[in-house]
Amino acid sequence: MAEKIIMFFRYYVPRFLCPNLSFRISRPSNRHYGNLNHNDTQTQVSVKPKPSSFITDTEIQSEFSHHAPGIARINNGSFGCCPASVISSLHQWQLKLLCQPDDFYLNELPNRILESRTVIKDLINAEDVEEVSIVDNVSTAVAIVLKQTAWSFVEGKFDKGDAVIMFRCTYGAVKNSIKAYFLRAGGYAIEVPFNFPVTSNEEIVSEFKTALRREKGIGRRVRLAVIDHVTCMPSFVMPVKELVKICKEEGVEQVLVDAAHAVGCVDVDMNEIRADFYTGNLYKWFFCPPAVAFLHCRKSVMTHLDLHHPVVSHDYGNGLVKETGWVGTRDYSPYLVLPSVMEFVNRFEGGAEGIRNRNHDAVVEMGKMLAEAWGTNLGCPPEMCSSMVMVGLPACLGVLSDEDAMKLWELLCKKFGVEVKIHYQNPKDGELAPITGYVRICHQIYNKFEDYCRLRDAINQLVRDGFNCGNLEIMRPEEVGPTNDR
Repeated sequence: MAEKIIMFFRYYVPRFLCPNLSFRISRPSNRHYGNLNHNDTQTQVSVKPKPSSFITDTEIQSEFSHHAPGIARINNGSFGCCPASVISSLHQWQLKLLCQPDDFYLNELPNRILESRTVIKDLINAEDVEEVSIVDNVSTAVAIVLKQTAWSFVEGKFDKGDAVIMFRCTYGAVKNSIKAYFLRAGGYAIEVPFNFPVTSNEEIVSEFKTALRREKGIGRRVRLAVIDHVTCMPSFVMPVKELVKICKEEGVEQVLVDAAHAVGCVDVDMNEIRADFYTGNLYKWFFCPPAVAFLHCRKSVMTHLDLHHPVVSHDYGNGLVKETGWVGTRDYSPYLVLPSVMEFVNRFEGGAEGIRNRNHDAVVEMGKMLAEAWGTNLGCPPEMCSSMVMVGLPACLGVLSDEDAMKLWELLCKKFGVEVKIHYQNPKDGELAPITGYVRICHQIYNKFEDYCRLRDAINQLVRDGFNCGNLEIMRPEEVGPTNDR
């Protein structure tokens, strides 16, 4: 309770009364799992920290003290996290809206959205802020892109049987959008398989190139490619630059990169990736509240494609940026906290890059620790990991289907207080003693070594107890809650 009172007076009262007030923050200790050192020194600094003074581990935990206690929250990839200082900013924007809605919606909102779009433009190294639209999530952005492909079939620009190419691991909601827009309009879907565990970028590139050239060889025209930057399940970093380059060389007309997990998790640079469309969530790994995302469309693409928000509102026909900036009366405050998020990120040594490196190194270390404890392996080399790692589960747990994976997920959550994703992997033909169950662990700045020890010990206990998924009944949907997360 005392810690929450301190947080209230530290962030809410001073920032509300004196937004330009300086305050004290601290240099972080060298944080090594298994050997935690605490060497914190206090320095008086402005809101944007000097290189000699950064946030401490204690302050990090205070920023996330609203998280439910007693839970090993190692599934940040699904729904993300939002620090207290950003929540404070969110509440202030909500109050400002409610105090005088007419003035806020008509006069202030467009400028504040432009400010946030500018932050995103710099964050992803886009050429022009007019290439950046803010949307609520990646699903909306995907619908914007796929809706125009459906109209291309209707208007005769695409022919029946023209194809979209994607990987088999493409996220389920994105696949549903492809069904709803592209396939329903007369298109054809190519799914590229790959072996998991993954051993190198080269095998991903080879599978993609083979599938693309095979379809072209039988005369099929590939109109759209959908490529993940960081895959959901199983999770690893795709060689997105090479895949986009192959698409351009092979004549694929449009390339959409689903980067739901990318920003805050891996390096993102529009000038290097050069996809036609690139969309990412900002509430997963970049500390925004739900729901904030963006769609980047290259200027050369926007000039010849008829792109529209799925919700038709007053700005229909005035350009995608305006359409996405106003989809009717709603709470736009999550869109407006990007400057506050940048303040928070800049309290860390190295800023966004420093956070990415810290999370990557920690999650790889924790993944190796778990694999050693269970006698298994990682799902990909460390260089193909982001802030998420796949770790093989002991085969004796009997994860032999997607339903079994759901059973184990439920058990870990309900009995052991561990929030984590479980993946079922089909064994390869002829594979002896295969690992068919994998756990996806995440690391975000609030995580502690003890979170991963809880998962390790829970699995070890299940193994000692002779647990097998085949002997456990699955809970009813109403007992579980939503599972259509990434």
